[in-house]
Amino acid sequence: MRVYVPLTLSGLAAAHGAGEVGPGPLTAYAVTPGLREWYVSDDIEELEYAALNRAAAASLRMIAGNPDEARRRVVVAVDVPDGAATADPGQGPSAASIGEVRLAGALPLAKAAAVHVDADDAEKDVAAAAAALGAADLGDDDAQFTVDGAEDHELLWFGVQEIGQLVS
Repeated sequence: MRVYVPLTLSGLAAAHGAGEVGPGPLTAYAVTPGLREWYVSDDIEELEYAALNRAAAASLRMIAGNPDEARRRVVVAVDVPDGAATADPGQGPSAASIGEVRLAGALPLAKAAAVHVDADDAEKDVAAAAAALGAADLGDDDAQFTVDGAEDHELLWFGVQEIGQLVS
């Protein structure tokens, strides 16, 4: 099963230094039965893209919670054995937890399939989205429009061997 772990650039730097994403438990996103039902598609690539986007939204929340964090979303894609990820980790179904899974332990960074990171030109929109997230959560349509603006930026794909360059 491929899982998508939301991080920040400083979190990626820490993982790079430690050689693993963790410690556990970790929250990640994957193609779960709930995500399949919500997205209504049988195309596995579309479903994995939806899980990646859910992780990118979680990364945005991490950024919003730390004003000193770089304004670039980060997601690490890792293949884990079936059964290593638990869907619906005790929260019950909610819009915020669609596709969410829990991993008990740390994930070796060497096992990562890829790292997805915003390009430099997304920073302005990600910063605005992070600032507007609270108001969007309260139903402000203009704030939600701003948050959606960050989602217009596609995350770039990087190989694990490129992490050192991303965090330096």
